Amino acid sequence: MSKPRHFVLAAGGTGGHMVPAAALAAELIRRGHYVALVSDERGVRFPDLFEGIQTHILPAGRLGGGPLGYYRAAREMWRGRAMAIELYKTFRPAAVIGFGGYPALPALLAAFNQKIPTAIHEQNAVLGRVNRLVAGKVDAIATSYAKVERLKESLNDKTHLVGNPVRDSVIAIRAKPYPLLEEDGIFRVLVTGGSQGASVLSKVVPEGLAMLPVAFRRRLQVTHQARVEDIEACRAKYKELDIAADLATYLPDLPEHLAWSHLVIARAGASTLSELTCAGRPAILVPLPSATDDHQTVNAREMTLAGGARTIDQRAFTPVELAKQMQRLGLDPAALQNAAVRARGCGRPDAARDLADLVESLGETNGDLPIGVPLPAQFREKAAFA
Repeated sequence: MSKPRHFVLAAGGTGGHMVPAAALAAELIRRGHYVALVSDERGVRFPDLFEGIQTHILPAGRLGGGPLGYYRAAREMWRGRAMAIELYKTFRPAAVIGFGGYPALPALLAAFNQKIPTAIHEQNAVLGRVNRLVAGKVDAIATSYAKVERLKESLNDKTHLVGNPVRDSVIAIRAKPYPLLEEDGIFRVLVTGGSQGASVLSKVVPEGLAMLPVAFRRRLQVTHQARVEDIEACRAKYKELDIAADLATYLPDLPEHLAWSHLVIARAGASTLSELTCAGRPAILVPLPSATDDHQTVNAREMTLAGGARTIDQRAFTPVELAKQMQRLGLDPAALQNAAVRARGCGRPDAARDLADLVESLGETNGDLPIGVPLPAQFREKAAFA
């Protein structure tokens, strides 16, 4: 076991950034290290993800909005950088790891200033904006895909394919067999738009399922995560169509639902895909068309080309098209089982371990703590900069 050290994880406020950061935090803590999270107001609100981990909220403006917007963003970034420098003087991190999103930038800029080893993790198949800004200066780049667009070839020597870390509860699904699907048995469908939800799924999925043959439709058991503003209308639609469905705006027990699902209808966010492939669950994917650099479409390619998913462009995502794809998969148990195997083949269940190995290697000679000496009390509790 290596000596206990301090690590700072910096992540933007969406689930795509926060979930892998939480998985790495759990792995580092298992190894005896101390972890602090730097994020924004959104990031610290995810239930249970960083329970018991000290959390710091730093200001971080978003680039855009013309000259005045850029000025305000730069001012906020600089203020966040100064606050992070003060944190590092006390916390003394062995390394700072960024997971993308604007809230990660001040923490990384402060690390560059203090000459602290740094790494970034890219969850998507297209290098994100913040990661592009700092890729040339960090010590290591960890990727989730073998090929990442907008990542310069000149950076290949410090690029490491590790995958996208997922929660232990998702990894546990991998050891379980794909749920038995009998011709007249219950067909379980999980519908999820990721941490932000997806209105298009709430509009199209009930209508599409209603077009299935009556015998198939009666077998359906749907769990549907919907946006707050969509959930009541969506619930009423399922009831009108006489389709058995449970709806929620947030699924804290998502891994449990994923474990028993036969098919998942989802966006193509990085965390969703890493969980689908780790668990080995076939999917119908509808990439978010407004995603930066259309990264969700690029994310979906690997799983789709492998035969583990079918991707439908949102412009073509109609009830008729969904019903057609559902019948092709749902009425052929052998094809569905094969898709599950192919999805599983794309998974990288050791991502948290491999990323932790990389992070530890960066901090081998920096920030060591005497074994057995606890942190001061203020660093064992949640904290936040005002």
